[in-house]
Amino acid sequence: MQHLPVLPLLIPLLGGVLLLSPPLATTLRRQRVTGTLLALLQLAVAVYLLLQVDQQGTLVYAMGEWQAPFGIVLVVDHLATLLLVLTAFLLLCVQLYSCGGEDQHGKFLHPLLMFQALGIQGAFLTGDLFNLFVFFEILLIASYALLIHGGGPQKTLANVHYVTLNLAGSALFLFALGIMYGTFGTLNMADMQQRAAHIPANNVQLAKSGAMLLLVVFGLKSAMMPLHFWLPRAYAVAPAPVAALFAIMTKVGIYSLWRVHSSIFGDNAGDLANIAQPWLWPLAWLTLAVGVVATLASQTLRALTANLVIVSIGSLLLMVALNTLEATTSAIYYMIHSTLATALMFLIAGLIINQRGKAEDRFVQARPVAQPALLGALFFLAALALIGMPPISGFIGKALMLKAALASEQAGWIWPPILLASLAALIMLSRSGGTLFWRTRGENSNPTRVSPVQLTAVCLLVIALPLMVAFADTITQYAQRAAQDMLLGLKVGGDRA
Repeated sequence: MQHLPVLPLLIPLLGGVLLLSPPLATTLRRQRVTGTLLALLQLAVAVYLLLQVDQQGTLVYAMGEWQAPFGIVLVVDHLATLLLVLTAFLLLCVQLYSCGGEDQHGKFLHPLLMFQALGIQGAFLTGDLFNLFVFFEILLIASYALLIHGGGPQKTLANVHYVTLNLAGSALFLFALGIMYGTFGTLNMADMQQRAAHIPANNVQLAKSGAMLLLVVFGLKSAMMPLHFWLPRAYAVAPAPVAALFAIMTKVGIYSLWRVHSSIFGDNAGDLANIAQPWLWPLAWLTLAVGVVATLASQTLRALTANLVIVSIGSLLLMVALNTLEATTSAIYYMIHSTLATALMFLIAGLIINQRGKAEDRFVQARPVAQPALLGALFFLAALALIGMPPISGFIGKALMLKAALASEQAGWIWPPILLASLAALIMLSRSGGTLFWRTRGENSNPTRVSPVQLTAVCLLVIALPLMVAFADTITQYAQRAAQDMLLGLKVGGDRA
């Protein structure tokens, strides 16, 4: 059990290789069973790690017994384990949904999902900036292939833009790492946090330039204004399970902002303290404003959901800019909710497309879906979650953010955009629901029905949202401990697992 912290990396790595091996690669049924079992195993390991960290505190695992700051270190704290559980649960839902027929549209979907999970979970666990770059590249390479799953000119065009921008972001990331290493003498995040206040005066400006480059990189990953324009096009054409898994990718950018700019360049960083704050405030506000405008202009359900992802990112960025314990706690809760809610709507959009024919999920008059009662009920629940109406968890998440803004006397800057975003979501989701389910003509001769395994995946996400309400106090307390860990900073050493 001493090597438990490395299992979230080994399971998807070895699982992806296993799914590419000849005995499994040639048989779709075996891939489905193996992929589902691997997803369940990852979820079990993530939950166990969460319980262990809650009891014992942060675990630091030195790969190969090489201690920080020279070795590769995995840091398993409250925030990392919470996001590991979220990633593993989302992977399980996506894996189940894919078994309903989506994996027949192209090869290697199941191993690619494993490699994508490897990159995401590695980014949450790493305690080293260079290895954050490595895991970014792993998740990006897997996402390039996942985005064009099933083929088609729209996916290819969106993928070209997506790949080009992310390659540019990777180049900037490498430049920033070189600057950081030259000024800090290390890339271990905990070590950097200790040295930030003691950077020689002649290196301060260089360190500031590296920090701002990292802000650009993480802004691109999180779809922060004005680096957001790749997201709506990519998410709107991606297959339903892929778009659902992509719902957590932007959160990796937010997580990185917390780890770097709230910890390394936090209040105790001397001349480098809070260097990103003057930029985060206007960029967060603009991201939310642009997301609201794009939401009102959406023409398809997938595009609407993608733009609501941008709205959620703008809301989270406001909390990152606020940078208080209450704001960070509320942001963690809302991050979990928004990831589950947008993933749910992407999967529902996929079900609607399967039954609506050539009209797909466009907001136009078309033939009715084959199962209007089932899909309508699922859409209604997902819409309530995205709007932030009670009794779904979005209401609690937004209430916590508004309360955090009130406590810090920043309500005048934060309340209006968040409330206007909820109003825009209410208007567009009401309009889209009316169009998709009521403005119909003719009859549906399509025999396609929701497969049991797809319905199971969707229901798991539906159930998770009210469970977040039922256990809101427990989740909020854990999120508060996660926020305290992060604001206090990462551990250099400590008890190794």
